[in-house]
Amino acid sequence: MKNILITGCSTGIGYFCAKELQKDGYRVLATCRYEKDVKRLQDEGLEAYKLDLRSSKSIQSAVDWAVEKSDGKISVLFNNGAYGQPGAVEDLSREVLKEQFETNVFGTQELTNLILPIMRKNGFGRVVYNSSVLGYVSLAYRGAYNASKYAIEGLCDTMRLELYGSGIDIILIEPGPIRSDFRKNALKKLKENIDTKNSAHAKVYEKTLNRLEGEGDIPFTLGEDAVYKALIRAITDNRAKQRYRVTLPAKLLWFLRRFLSTKLLDVVLRKAS
Repeated sequence: MKNILITGCSTGIGYFCAKELQKDGYRVLATCRYEKDVKRLQDEGLEAYKLDLRSSKSIQSAVDWAVEKSDGKISVLFNNGAYGQPGAVEDLSREVLKEQFETNVFGTQELTNLILPIMRKNGFGRVVYNSSVLGYVSLAYRGAYNASKYAIEGLCDTMRLELYGSGIDIILIEPGPIRSDFRKNALKKLKENIDTKNSAHAKVYEKTLNRLEGEGDIPFTLGEDAVYKALIRAITDNRAKQRYRVTLPAKLLWFLRRFLSTKLLDVVLRKAS
């Protein structure tokens, strides 16, 4: 049985994948940021532990717990924990950018760096990052999130070279629009950290708030099961791909990025934004 450590399991993709993996016979070590969510997951029959990616102490504690639970046999790390900070780049303070990177990049990579020696000792392992279509193309008013996912993609591409021959695979899942709490959480961060009324982008923010507060999915949105299918492939494929793109927009924008000029791609991305 494979032991799978997952971050960001309180809701959305992480929660769905943790539950489905358990149903499929995997031993899931689920982590999330708040104690109340840990208790809820435990009540639902999951092995769960608190992990705040902003805290080195919390990360180390969670790794110690996972090692004890798995007897040092962690086969898969699914780096799923992340959030999106909306806002025009010129409206992002240093602290807001730092907070975005603390969770999406610094904490995620610190956790990975603690798990890699365990996988090296075992001679095998797969580290799967839940990245985004916004890890290879950029949409306006998502600069902090774009940058964090670009950073993750750069780290993964580097580790794939450095870990060649170690038995450890580095894999990216790159979803487009997925039905989850991501939009609700983004709305909260927009209201908390951006002065929308006094910005040069006030009119855009007004439309953004109306869109985020409205109901309904954007076109081509898929359910969390679409990411789960990619995760299962990343775990079980004999020769795992380096990238699994999920949803039509993710696949189409990958193609356009390769074949359109920067100027033409910008036209497409402005409309998509």
